[in-house]
Amino acid sequence: MASVTYGKLAQLRSPAAFRERLTELQLTLPVDEQVLSAEQGSPLAAEASVGEGSVGQLRIGNRWCIHPMEGWDAERDGSPSSWTIRRWQRFGASGAKLIWGGEAAAVRADGRANPHQTLALESNEAGLRTLHAALVEAHQEAMGDTEGLVIGLQLTHSGRFCRPNDKQRLEPRIAYHHPILDARCGIDPDDDTAVWTDAQLDDLVDDYVRAARLAERCGFHFVDVKACHGYLLHEMLSARSRPGRYGGDFDGRTRLLLSIIDAVRAACPRLAIGVRLSLFDTLPYEPGAEVGQPAAAPGGQRYEAGFGCRADDPLQQDLEEPLRLVRRLARRGVRLLNLSCGSPYYNPHIQRPAIFPPSDGYQPPEDPLCGVVRQIDAVAQCKRAVPEMFVVGSGYTYLQQFLPHVAQAVVEQGMVDAVGLGRMVLSYPQLPRDVLAGRPLERKLICRTFSDCTTAPRNGWISGCYPLDPAYKTLPERQQLVQLKKQASGSGS
Repeated sequence: MASVTYGKLAQLRSPAAFRERLTELQLTLPVDEQVLSAEQGSPLAAEASVGEGSVGQLRIGNRWCIHPMEGWDAERDGSPSSWTIRRWQRFGASGAKLIWGGEAAAVRADGRANPHQTLALESNEAGLRTLHAALVEAHQEAMGDTEGLVIGLQLTHSGRFCRPNDKQRLEPRIAYHHPILDARCGIDPDDDTAVWTDAQLDDLVDDYVRAARLAERCGFHFVDVKACHGYLLHEMLSARSRPGRYGGDFDGRTRLLLSIIDAVRAACPRLAIGVRLSLFDTLPYEPGAEVGQPAAAPGGQRYEAGFGCRADDPLQQDLEEPLRLVRRLARRGVRLLNLSCGSPYYNPHIQRPAIFPPSDGYQPPEDPLCGVVRQIDAVAQCKRAVPEMFVVGSGYTYLQQFLPHVAQAVVEQGMVDAVGLGRMVLSYPQLPRDVLAGRPLERKLICRTFSDCTTAPRNGWISGCYPLDPAYKTLPERQQLVQLKKQASGSGS
């Protein structure tokens, strides 16, 4: 894969130099010069009290959040392996007080994105209890207590991207026929067997309720009803071409998500509910190109298959519908909102800014800082629209050593309530704890967005930080990854 040159943040040695880079790119982002410790009154150390109707108040001990990550390392029956448990232990030891979902857990066996994804089924109750206990114990050991620790479980169905039986074979269940993605997923546009019926979606609501009851029994404070990244509940939001109760107009397209929330609320009135939402999308990008290019809308027509983007110019955001949705969530008592965007499957540079693409991706068509700022700005707009919600932001890992400088500034300015970390905690799980303690960052642990944690599962290997985590460095898959990237670089693909 041919390289595209963007300035590497690792070479910048001061916040002033970082601000200069932002100015060169004509980007605006708050950057604090000095990062404060908890003892110095850091905004990142501030507690938050989140109220949610009959649930009462959730006290979140600081402003760091760990995003849920879809593991490729559970056992085939959906129970945790030693790798899954280790990851949850590291989440607990991070020092973050909000663990958003921990793991993407499928509510049905056929809804998994890979055959080794965790399951939120009664058959895996012991496994979920093990993960919860491992995280709490690790947090207790690292922090001295568990005060203010709030833990959720993310509930998901992978929809178009289901691979429940074979890591290389899609078994999609789609909301509607997509003008671009059907061909990529091997779906005949005239075959409706993969399309959910309204009756099947009614039954799916019950699956979410069963999973929520299970999470409550296992001690989780909340469940996240996942509606992001191209998975089923996110795809439903753009189902304009779908007939029936779950498609068409805005009310129809949001009905499944809201029905699940209402049903979970009725069944588990003491369980808090969160939503991780892709706030905006854009066109799918062509894989394998030297520099990513958006796919053309078929026949040059308006692109009606996006959510949060303009139909006449889908590379531009249109947050009118997403903000309508989050206001409806707020009226239903939802107070936990985690915002992302796009999809790692078809426009990863939007969702996960990185300078190095995964093996099945493309070179970023913009400096990744543009993607970071785009997300932070959109989240700030959402926070202004629903100030009563506790809002978590995404896309921060690419900031690397300047992550704490930006995180402190955006929380202090009220642009977001908590800063979420994903890939960064695979390489550097204790970053929140180090920042709060006033310790300098360990540069050798900072994620440089090599994307091996994406390339590995794309090729059927467990997901982790192969370059920086010693436990993964010694695996034979590490050398396979190195060879794979060499081959891709040599072929230009």
